[in-house]
Amino acid sequence: MTADLMDQNTGAGEPLAADEIRAMRERIDEIDQQIIDLWQERARLSQTVGKTRMASGGTRLVLSREREIVERFRQAMGPDGAQVALMILRAGRGPL
Repeated sequence: MTADLMDQNTGAGEPLAADEIRAMRERIDEIDQQIIDLWQERARLSQTVGKTRMASGGTRLVLSREREIVERFRQAMGPDGAQVALMILRAGRGPL
């Protein structure tokens, strides 16, 4: 396959493959938007939980809860899951 026949947007060498790739990328973009929306909703909820807890005289955060979340993500996604969980937690509570 020569470079001049390759679809420049998908990298595919055949039109049918390029169409399949475009369709899958469209679904990926939809999933990405869902992840973004859920991430933002979770962060808002987490911030509200923290404010409510502190307003009631509680602590800024509950480390046992954070460990539980990190472990859940690690079990579901492996080592990278722990990193994802830490980023999600930070989005909701801010840096430690």
